[in-house]
Amino acid sequence: MTPTTAPAPKATLLTPFTIAIFRAIWIAGLVSNVGTWMQNVAGVWLVTTLTTSALLVAMMQAATSLPAFLLSMPAGAMADLVDRRRLLLFTQGFMAVVATILGVLTLSGNVSALGVLGFTFLLGMGAALNSPIWQAVTTELVPRPVLPFAITLNGVSNNIARAIGPAIGGVIIAYYSAGWVFVLNGLSFLGTWAVVYFWKREPDVASGPAENFVGALRAGLRYVQYSPAIYGVLVRTFAFSFGATAMWALVSVVIARRLHLSSGHYGVMLSWLGAGAVTGAFLMGRAGSRLSFNQRVLLGVLAFAGTNVALALIDNIYLLYGVMFLSGIAWLMVMTSFSTTVQLNVPRWVQARVISVYMLVFQAGMSLGSLAWGELADRLSLETSLLIAAGWMLASTVLALPFPMRPAEGLNLTPAEHWPDPETEGAIDPDDGPVVVMIEYHVEPANWPAFRAAAEQLRRLRLRDGALRAGMFADVAHPTRLTEFYYVATWGEHQRQHHRFTVEDQVVEAQLLSLHSGPERPRVTHFLAFPNASNVEVATPMQTQESQR
Repeated sequence: MTPTTAPAPKATLLTPFTIAIFRAIWIAGLVSNVGTWMQNVAGVWLVTTLTTSALLVAMMQAATSLPAFLLSMPAGAMADLVDRRRLLLFTQGFMAVVATILGVLTLSGNVSALGVLGFTFLLGMGAALNSPIWQAVTTELVPRPVLPFAITLNGVSNNIARAIGPAIGGVIIAYYSAGWVFVLNGLSFLGTWAVVYFWKREPDVASGPAENFVGALRAGLRYVQYSPAIYGVLVRTFAFSFGATAMWALVSVVIARRLHLSSGHYGVMLSWLGAGAVTGAFLMGRAGSRLSFNQRVLLGVLAFAGTNVALALIDNIYLLYGVMFLSGIAWLMVMTSFSTTVQLNVPRWVQARVISVYMLVFQAGMSLGSLAWGELADRLSLETSLLIAAGWMLASTVLALPFPMRPAEGLNLTPAEHWPDPETEGAIDPDDGPVVVMIEYHVEPANWPAFRAAAEQLRRLRLRDGALRAGMFADVAHPTRLTEFYYVATWGEHQRQHHRFTVEDQVVEAQLLSLHSGPERPRVTHFLAFPNASNVEVATPMQTQESQR
């Protein structure tokens, strides 16, 4: 009797906690997140007490968010080029030093409002550099089937910190000093630094010539441009964040001006929101497998449309507490769906760069939405602004048709590594170029429609992985002879293409090969610019004669 292998147990929300390194980093991250929220409260309060300028107080939010706009994409490129463990050690150590110095200066009475703004901006820089790396590292800590649950738990960590961090910070400020909050925040970064230091990360294996920084940025943007699953998520993310930010931007105004209640009610409202997000994580753990990411996002969008309507029309604060609880569930459900879809659809070599683009789009939607809904509230009315935001959310559900959330659980994005190295006579400098690659197929006319469809998919993959131009041409003398060409900037970039083509991409390549009717495999030819420099022109005889006159 042949023994059968028992199926692997089904992953649940708690499965990531069985992995020691994820558990340690999650706990350290939770402590650090609490410290960050404590820092936010203490920083704003300290500036409020040090100056009478409302502008300086308002600039605290800009000091926190502006670095994300400036550094998000560079941070993503760095995270894909440099060892992520070392980058985490640098960012965590940098923020620990900055927070501690601010705490010491505050306790000694040697800090000004502008000084707090400056240190807050430095902390924002550290957070902007850290965030893409932190998200990308999650994919290294847990197996792919467990990744959605790990991302959900990261969302739980953020929301637990959001719920308790301000409260703890407020108590410390009331009984001691904002300086002690800053010092504790610095210590929280040191805890994360220690966990990362003892993490035995497997070193990255070099795949082709190293990319330079500018080239890496371009490669990340190009990957997003030619990946329908990714730019579809980005469109949906912007639409959601732009509309959902009406709640974040105007809920305090609803409490103060429409309901005429105290700041305590505002704090309780946010607590209900955080409680909903934590509850949503457990609901997703139980019911998540029954709902696709597309269905989760649609439900979340509808929930936020209802939230905006409720904030505009409902006067009972206790009913609004329940609405905010449901909004917390919807928020976590949507954000984890977006983040998981992005991370499951991206191979490791470009992961942090794509995550940084996703974060940039999300922040852009939040920032522009805050300005738009706030301006409408001032020009029209608070209620009208919230109702228009609800209409925006309802209208954005139509985006599910042209930009569906594509399932990615079964994708195999490991490098195929099946292309042989090109035959060359002598060594070629990686910076030489440009390079033209030509692949000759023989296809019968009856197979042209199917070949054309597969060729268009392959063209997109070539452009995604580094080609500047790509296309398919027919020989006018022999129409059954079709030649694919693609044009790459340098020899090194073409070598990197060899390592970027995934097992999943082989499906498209196999479709073309199945329609090839030649006696041998398609002939591949590589051409290098002559001379081997893109900025050198070959003088024509006419130009030579002109120069000699």
